[in-house]
Amino acid sequence: MISLTSPVRTRAHDLPAALKLGALLVATVVLASISNLWFHGAVFLAVLGLYILPGRLFFSVGIRRLFILWPFVVGVLIWHFVIDAMAEGLVITMRMVSAVALANLVTMTTRLSDMMEVVHKLTSPFARLGLNLRALEICLALVIRMIPVLGQKGQLLSQSWRARSTRKPRWRIVLPLAVCALDDADRVAEALRARGGLMDLQEK
Repeated sequence: MISLTSPVRTRAHDLPAALKLGALLVATVVLASISNLWFHGAVFLAVLGLYILPGRLFFSVGIRRLFILWPFVVGVLIWHFVIDAMAEGLVITMRMVSAVALANLVTMTTRLSDMMEVVHKLTSPFARLGLNLRALEICLALVIRMIPVLGQKGQLLSQSWRARSTRKPRWRIVLPLAVCALDDADRVAEALRARGGLMDLQEK
């Protein structure tokens, strides 16, 4: 697994995780509720500026992690071009990229343990109903950790395909990527079972 945190320390690292997650929630709601093309263009440029401010290394690492979105962007734009609704397609793609980019900024500037602490505080009332909070926290942490890992493996599969064929990989890497995901899930499950499993975890 790879770290999601930024190799460059910024001022955002010193902000409380709860504040950043709350701001992300508000920003996502605002992005979803407004459909003005110019608004989303301005937000997109503002988010791009947030990536540029900390320097070249931060920018390159952050943009590289967002590159996984390109098939969705291309697919949405092509579809809206076909149905003659490019303005709507641009709004959808900029909304998607801006929202994911903001979420990526939060993960790059926030330790996973701090985010899990916020989740723990928010879900602690449900412990009285029998919810295993430790298991929930571990599951969320695994999801956050494994998404970029699968993205990286998808890129490696694409590179391997290009090294052996002149055709573009496209859908052809879906099956091997699914096999990689299942294999990783099996290995993680074995590691958890070796440590007692999720169901036996209890609040301390």
